[in-house]
Amino acid sequence: MGGRVLVIGAGGVSTVAVKKMAMNSDVFTDILLASRTKKKCDRIAADIQNITVQTGQVDADRLDELLALFRHFHPDLVVNLALPYQDLTIMDACLSYGVSYLDTANYEPLNEARYEYGWQWAYKDRFEKAGLTAILGCGFDPGVTGIFTAHAAKYHFDEIQYLDIVDCNAGDHHKAFATNFNPEINIREITQKGRYYENGEWIETEPLSVHRPLHYPGIGARESYLMYHEELESLTKNFPTLRRARFWMTFGEDYLTHLRVMQNIGMTSIRPVLFNGVEIVPVQFLKAVLPDPGELGENYTGETSIGCRIRGLKDGREQTYYIYNNCSHQEAYRETGAQGVSYTTGVPAMIGAKLFLQGVWKKPGVWNVEELDPDPFMKALNEQGLPWHEVFNEELEL
Repeated sequence: MGGRVLVIGAGGVSTVAVKKMAMNSDVFTDILLASRTKKKCDRIAADIQNITVQTGQVDADRLDELLALFRHFHPDLVVNLALPYQDLTIMDACLSYGVSYLDTANYEPLNEARYEYGWQWAYKDRFEKAGLTAILGCGFDPGVTGIFTAHAAKYHFDEIQYLDIVDCNAGDHHKAFATNFNPEINIREITQKGRYYENGEWIETEPLSVHRPLHYPGIGARESYLMYHEELESLTKNFPTLRRARFWMTFGEDYLTHLRVMQNIGMTSIRPVLFNGVEIVPVQFLKAVLPDPGELGENYTGETSIGCRIRGLKDGREQTYYIYNNCSHQEAYRETGAQGVSYTTGVPAMIGAKLFLQGVWKKPGVWNVEELDPDPFMKALNEQGLPWHEVFNEELEL
């Protein structure tokens, strides 16, 4: 089975997703790539030789523009790789037209740094009644980390009790300061309070105040900071035996110093300020002057290491389990022209879309990836450039 897919957004993740779709053209028979800036789509499409990728222009905040594009192209699936602020508008358009939906990041309102799945989960009944599928959070984290957890629950545990998602980027892009994905989203995420789940409650921490060195395979020790990340919300709901769930991410001291300075002078604020008679949002201005994450790939060295460290019971005995993927920035760039952080998100988005078009993940309603069958996805990760590794009953450090 194959189908017509519309991809919205033209950043680094889209670059990877669309190029990988083109490499699987037996399933992705027709691809349309659209974004606010058509020129960006044209650049990505021009790089693809084996099939013709159509391009278009759309403002994903506007329902009328989305619907006009849907009517023009007749997609079987809409893959939302635009900004999280646009999730609900795109979901509304999908319901109105009658097409299934997939994204990589959950909705957050533009004027408030708060992300939660509640807004999108509220669409469950409408998608179900319409016979449409909505797959949420199909990147790496969220995405693969949920699939890894579902795989662990299916094969290695009777009861998952402790989950730590660990995300290390040990790469070097040789810039004074740059973010690995959309700077506005990245900075909003890092500067908000940390939060983790323990014994049925959410516990809040000051931003980046809890940290410790963790060892990553092939990389070594890296200072890792406790943060809140959206998949904790869905995983604690879908795996109710969890006693504790946390998310850790590495940051270099230099990066954090730059970030502190920018915070102290108000450059990370999402509140509009008046400048020369024009309202501007400081973090949006900052985004405009920072390096484009989509263009970091060429000189990027090193690798990422992202995985799940899990503790729980199997046959009445405690067991530990660590499942992870390491991704080389240079290999990602050689294959797709994008760096590893874009690659680790774009490849899973393509895999989720492929499984939907093949009818494997076609299920009316709104689903987080861990609610779907992990087996075909785990197999595809090995085939599509993100091989995974397992370690049993070794010290988890957490």
